[in-house]
Amino acid sequence: MITKETPIIVVLRSHIQAKEVLVSHGMSCSGCMGSATETIANAAKIHGVNIDALLAELNSLKSEK
Repeated sequence: MITKETPIIVVLRSHIQAKEVLVSHGMSCSGCMGSATETIANAAKIHGVNIDALLAELNSLKSEK
């Protein structure tokens, strides 16, 4: 389960569609150097994204692992 404290890099590595979801919310995190250490919550706050909606969408993705 992806939580507010999950690092972006973990989400990107475990869910192939995560990049598309993040981009659809205005977050180009896959190309950002901060993705290795930044949490989903911090990135959502910086980009003005509704964290609950983002988490719901990310958690609906099928894990690649």
